[in-house]
Amino acid sequence: MSDPREWIAASQLPGVGPVTLARLRQEGICISRLLRAETPLPSDVRLRPETIEAIHQYQYQGDSFHAADLLLQRATSQGIDVLGFDHPDYPVLLSAIPDPPPALWIKGERTGLTLPQLGIVGSRHASRGGVRQAYDFASSLAQSGIIACSGLALGIDAAAHQACVDHARPTVAVLGTGVDRVYPRRHQRLADQILSCGGVLVSEYPPGTAPLQRNFPRRNRIISGLSIGTLVVEAAVRSGSLITARLALEQGREVFAIPGSIHNPLSRGCHALIREGATLVETVEQVIEELGSLLGQLAEPVRESPSSAEPVLAPELERLLEEIGWEPIWLDHLALRSGLTVPQLQAMLMQLELDGLITLANSRVCRIR
Repeated sequence: MSDPREWIAASQLPGVGPVTLARLRQEGICISRLLRAETPLPSDVRLRPETIEAIHQYQYQGDSFHAADLLLQRATSQGIDVLGFDHPDYPVLLSAIPDPPPALWIKGERTGLTLPQLGIVGSRHASRGGVRQAYDFASSLAQSGIIACSGLALGIDAAAHQACVDHARPTVAVLGTGVDRVYPRRHQRLADQILSCGGVLVSEYPPGTAPLQRNFPRRNRIISGLSIGTLVVEAAVRSGSLITARLALEQGREVFAIPGSIHNPLSRGCHALIREGATLVETVEQVIEELGSLLGQLAEPVRESPSSAEPVLAPELERLLEEIGWEPIWLDHLALRSGLTVPQLQAMLMQLELDGLITLANSRVCRIR
């Protein structure tokens, strides 16, 4: 196992990214040995002058060496671990992708990375029904031994992480910042809960890295790379969630998509994935069945989460629910159809929404369970 500073320096080399490092490995060039000056750079390999200069600086304990050493000291003082590519705890599944990060910055229990994970991704602006679906799927999967891996973003990501936390199960959050800078800031409490439940925060970016827009699409390959499969709950046709799903396909991983209403723009991304070959799923059991050959006996039988159990409704709520279809209906039309006054209708719809049976948006309502 190499000095972690070597992999930190490798990740900071100018003009060299994970793809270039992967190509060097294919050429039989070990970057850590190169930085230790134990192997020469082959004459047929061309690197930028600034890259070669940074390598020399590391070899002679110059600027690039001291920069890596400073980052390591900073991480250690904050309780952050570094896993270089050749570290025995570096995730096996992630190491198999075409462009794995040379170094992973870890905060929390690194053993969480060894648990089977399913990437659960979707829109930051998810509907209430989509958030409920993400929560219910993640809850049942977590209780069956498969934890959620997601990006700690708003919407679907947060619901998946919260479900694991609520059942005292680990979850893996892959950040587009340093693991010492939670983004969005409102998720600091959720990040703390993840750590207290034995989960882990992961990033390829060193401590102190700000939430730069260009970093977030790059972290998607880590979510799919850590996971045995990826589940897309809600996504627009052009979204980071679809990027994650397509990366998963390129990495040879399973991709699942939950279908939705043809009138919901957030269903179109899932429908596009299904047309491209993703597996349509409506229940957690279907996910487990598809992953069975990969998981073996690892996953326990799926347990129904309390939130997914059908609530017992009062007769008047049952009658109103029968009037609500799976396609959106305007509230004034529903009032006419049901014969209820507006205050009565609003009170009953609020109860049905709390029970997770309907979703309300833009003066329209539709059934989701």
